[in-house]
Amino acid sequence: MKFHYEFSIKKIQTPITHHQKMMMIGSCFTENIGDLLRSSKFKVMDNPNGILFNPISVAESISQYIQKKMYSESDLFCLNGTWHSWKHHSRFSGITAEESLQKINQSTIAAHEFLLHGDYLFITLGSAWVYFLTESADGNGVGTVAANNHKAPANWFSKRLLTVNETKEALGSMLEQLKKFNPHLTIIFTISPVRHLREGVIENNRSKAVLIQAVHDLVNQSAQHYYFPAYELVIDDLRDYRFYAEDLVHPNYYATQYVWEKLVESCFSDTTKELLPIIKEINLAYQHKPFNPATELHQQFLQKYAQVTKQLMEKHPELDFRKELNYFINGKYSSVNE
Repeated sequence: MKFHYEFSIKKIQTPITHHQKMMMIGSCFTENIGDLLRSSKFKVMDNPNGILFNPISVAESISQYIQKKMYSESDLFCLNGTWHSWKHHSRFSGITAEESLQKINQSTIAAHEFLLHGDYLFITLGSAWVYFLTESADGNGVGTVAANNHKAPANWFSKRLLTVNETKEALGSMLEQLKKFNPHLTIIFTISPVRHLREGVIENNRSKAVLIQAVHDLVNQSAQHYYFPAYELVIDDLRDYRFYAEDLVHPNYYATQYVWEKLVESCFSDTTKELLPIIKEINLAYQHKPFNPATELHQQFLQKYAQVTKQLMEKHPELDFRKELNYFINGKYSSVNE
């Protein structure tokens, strides 16, 4: 008996390897996959503006990385004693404008350089509902699209569902800029399986429909654009609330792992796939907490994985295991690579 519907996924034209650099932009599901990529020793930068949900904010942020836009105090607003940007997540907010600006501008500079030399850009869209600033809002003027509400009063915003054409126009303009900025970049689009039920069940489905149609129209225009069906894997393949967290909104660990496995299968090179179990084994060894670190058995354990790690790094110098190797050799954890 079959208890879920599995479907084949078109393989990407140029498979991903550890030599390449990937930027992840979009919803919180992007960061879940980004964490898995990072733990698997890929070169990853995720969400230089913080989590973004709507296509307008995604397109604006990428355009600003290309232009290397530097923010000034006039681009910020102060609410409840904290300075914020309407274009950034609250992790870029600060007690002073200077603190916020430093975080924003440093992130933009890093994103500009990473994107310029990047190989893949993952864009995960979450919602086609867009929140615009009203006359009651502080900062940046009426009609500005807010990427984050920063817990501002409700009357500061008005919302509207984007049309397919509006979504295509915003993303299409950004893609044209990217083509000139980094002609070798492959764009991987996904639709987030996170359900935006705050908007309503019907409204969430209307939103996803807009995103799906717009993205497929754009993907069909270029061989350098690829669609990975993260949304369909959770909604149509797994299709069960067992694969959602208690809030019934966010995919849980098992759903994320399932999507990850399908991503590996359809988008990674054969050599990369072969490396993943070895990398996972080293990660588990690094995370192992011995009851008594002084025992001979644990010292043998460390020596074994020091040797395994050295051999892997010699064969694949693109893999960065410096902090793990430092632990296996010295028996001490390090928060940064040395």
